[in-house]
Amino acid sequence: MLAYEPDETIAHGLDPRAKLAFQVAFAVAALARPSIVTLAALTVLARSTLATAGLSPVSVLYGYRHLFAFLALSVLLAAVTVGPPWIDVAGGVRTARAAYGVGLVLLVSAAYVRSTPVRHSRAAIQRLVPGAPGRLLGLGVSLVFRFLPVVRHDVLTIRDAMAVRLGTERSMPDRAATIGARSLTRAFARADRLSVAMQARCLSWNATLPRLSFSRDDWLVVAFSLAVGTSPLW
Repeated sequence: MLAYEPDETIAHGLDPRAKLAFQVAFAVAALARPSIVTLAALTVLARSTLATAGLSPVSVLYGYRHLFAFLALSVLLAAVTVGPPWIDVAGGVRTARAAYGVGLVLLVSAAYVRSTPVRHSRAAIQRLVPGAPGRLLGLGVSLVFRFLPVVRHDVLTIRDAMAVRLGTERSMPDRAATIGARSLTRAFARADRLSVAMQARCLSWNATLPRLSFSRDDWLVVAFSLAVGTSPLW
């Protein structure tokens, strides 16, 4: 799973608010039913975004392989019909274009995740959403970013333990049920420990967060984001 990695790339030096603005603008463009030519242009833009964060498309495709497999399956299900003509080409093409746009958004989000520390994401959200709602949202985002990798590691550990104990000899539904039940049990246990740890450390709603400031590059990214999000081409 992709996660933040310290580096000195262009994306690492940008303000998280500017990167969030670009993500929103890119999502608007990619999900607004663009033409094939527009999707090709957005593909080049997504590839350039990955380069600014020091990522290769291959690593992102592997890291998000399950999500991309789900998108491919959605295209297949949209194209297949129960009765004649059995294959709905128009529906499949329409879903394929939408799925491709979602895939491009995932590529751009990967660049954000790799180049933005969790504390900076929290600080950006709390500055964009004022008051208690912003503090609650920022805290929730920071916990999700920290909790999901741990839960994923637990699932992989349970799967590997089953394989060592010849769990692969059992049926697929049985394995899925066992992994799901044990993963939920461990996730709830971790959540309880997290709650106790937060109380023990006197969790503050007004935590000291890093200072954020816009540079010239950040303003350029915001201006470019506005151009992308409001372009009449979409």
